[in-house]
Amino acid sequence: MTTIVSAETLVALKSFSTCLIANAIEYFDVRLRNEGFGDSSLQCRFPHFPPVVGYTANLRLHGANPPMQGGTYADKTDWLERIGHEPVPRILVIEDADRRPGTAAYVGATHAAILQAVGCVGVVTNGGVRDLPEVEQLGFQLFSGNVSVSHSYAHIAHVEVPVCVAGLRISPGDLLHGDRHGIVKIPLSIADKLPAVAARIKEREEEIMSFCRSDEFSCEKLRQILRKEL
Repeated sequence: MTTIVSAETLVALKSFSTCLIANAIEYFDVRLRNEGFGDSSLQCRFPHFPPVVGYTANLRLHGANPPMQGGTYADKTDWLERIGHEPVPRILVIEDADRRPGTAAYVGATHAAILQAVGCVGVVTNGGVRDLPEVEQLGFQLFSGNVSVSHSYAHIAHVEVPVCVAGLRISPGDLLHGDRHGIVKIPLSIADKLPAVAARIKEREEEIMSFCRSDEFSCEKLRQILRKEL
C-alpha cells in the first residue's frame, strides 16, 4: 500500500522548485546524489507552470507497429479504473517501450482532459505528446521525450507495473516532484521533513546571494557563511 503524506506536506512541497527539493533530499543522505531524478532526455513542455507533486500511476505503451491482423488497436479504458487505486493527486507515468520511443503521442488534449478528471495533474513519458496549446489551456503539465503529431498505433500493454523513464526507475505509488528543471522522486520516508529543510536551504542561498552583492563581500567571509550549519 502506498504511504500517503499529509495534505499540508503536499502543499508545502509545491511551494519549492524541484532543484530545492533535490537539495533537501541530499541533506538526508538516503541515496546517492546521482540517483533519483530524470535525465535531460525529458523536457518540461510548460516551464511557466508552477511545480507539480503527485503519486505515480504507471503504464507501459507500444505505438510504432500495427496489430498483426491489421487495422488499429481497440481503445481500452479499463486502465483508468486500475490507476484509481493510487492516491491523489496523481502523475501518470508512461514508458514508451518501443525500440525507438516517441512515434506515438498517446496523450493529447482529449486524454489530458480525461486524466485531469480522474485526479491526474500531469504526465511523464519518454515518448511523445501532442496538442500542446489545448493541453496548456487545461493547466495540465507534460514532461516528455518529444512531441509527435500522431497517436500512430498507441496501445497500453501493461498497467501499474514498474517502469523506467529518462533513466529513472519508478514504481506505482512513488511520489514525484516536477517543474521546468525536470522531475525528482521523493523518498516517502522523509517527505514530511523536506519542506522545513528546503526552507532553510532557500534562506541560506538567499543570504549568500545577498552577501555576494554587498560591499562587505570577501572570500574569507564567504567561507565563513558556507561553513555554517543549516
